[in-house]
Amino acid sequence: MNQRGFCIFINTVFQGPVPTVTEINPTDSCSVPERICVFPTELEAQREIVDAMMIRLRQFLDGERDFDDAVTVEEYVVEVGVLPDGKIVDSN
Repeated sequence: MNQRGFCIFINTVFQGPVPTVTEINPTDSCSVPERICVFPTELEAQREIVDAMMIRLRQFLDGERDFDDAVTVEEYVVEVGVLPDGKIVDSN
């Protein structure tokens, strides 16, 4: 049985939708040091997007980032299935 979760994606020109949030893989630090972060709820994934946006806004206020870059949110949440081997698949 697949588990369900939520991932954060961004659309790219050449690769299409790409997951944007990764975490260190503690079980395989040599060959695959990062794995896609799967959030247990949609709200937690949305909060991650907001947290990143707040960092960008602070960087704008500190003069480290342009306004348009700070206020533009391109990330979005997708419900995914997680296979037993840890790979993710679109749940639709």
